[in-house]
Amino acid sequence: MARHLLRRLIQAVSVMALAAFVSFLLFNYIGDPVNNMVGQETSGADRAALREKLGLNDSFIVQFARFAGNAVQGDFGTSYRLQRPVAELIAERLPATIELVFVSALLAITIGVGLGIFTAIRRDSWMSRVILAVSLVGVSLPTFVIGMGLIYLFAVTLGWLPSFGRGDVVSLGWWSTGFLTVSGLKAVILPAITLGLFQMTFILRLVRAEMLEVLGTDYIRTARAMGLAPATINGKYALKNAAIPVITVIGLKLGELIAFSIITETVFQWPGMGLLFIQAVSFADVPIMSAYLFMVAFVFVAINVAVDLLYVALDPRLRTGEGAA
Repeated sequence: MARHLLRRLIQAVSVMALAAFVSFLLFNYIGDPVNNMVGQETSGADRAALREKLGLNDSFIVQFARFAGNAVQGDFGTSYRLQRPVAELIAERLPATIELVFVSALLAITIGVGLGIFTAIRRDSWMSRVILAVSLVGVSLPTFVIGMGLIYLFAVTLGWLPSFGRGDVVSLGWWSTGFLTVSGLKAVILPAITLGLFQMTFILRLVRAEMLEVLGTDYIRTARAMGLAPATINGKYALKNAAIPVITVIGLKLGELIAFSIITETVFQWPGMGLLFIQAVSFADVPIMSAYLFMVAFVFVAINVAVDLLYVALDPRLRTGEGAA
């Protein structure tokens, strides 16, 4: 187990280094931030002085080494547009994104797994057919279309929920939460549904497919012939053996929730990291863009390491193979 963990950590560090290099390389050539920071009347000498102050005249290797060295220490530089430390901006926006992703993941996992199990066990019922038909909406429609449809129905037509913003928040130290206010809870409903709907329908269909495959195996038929209770067969044997591929997808989908929150936060003007990234793209604010992609890569890598360790805990064959190796 320790050897497996060490190998995965080494791979994770390598992936993070590569992700940081690629992100900095791509973002370094999307535009000149100086043009967005000064007016047309600014002289060439002032522009050159600003470029020198920002370190933009240094070679790419020097700039990347400076970025990587500071990133390891939690310092992502200063925003070109806002003239504030990027770490400070992330600390302000991170709670909004984390809370949105948390609610979306909770909805996607609980509803997706629950309906997936139901449609597998009751696969011939009319309710299962209705659920599968409705789930096509979440798979086929783009996120921004779903978001605008929900805004039109629940915010504009019915007036039940707000169409943008985070609502009132309560500060708990450096963390600001909307879970402790009524307006904050209302504000998170529509963006959370919009963000989690695709993941929920994907998980639903995957759980159903895996459950149907396991329910058709010989040992499940043997368990039925022995007279075991359906709840024991479905819960203890079928679901447990269908869990490993489902855990893989759920782990990846959690990372996608953070990565794809950009669209949802833009539609609902949710003051999170995704909206901060979109605003940074418009101004070629490289420190913010690089820091955002670096953090998204870190989330994906951390989730993959956690999923691999969970594999070893759930599947005895992997522990046996590890010991033999």
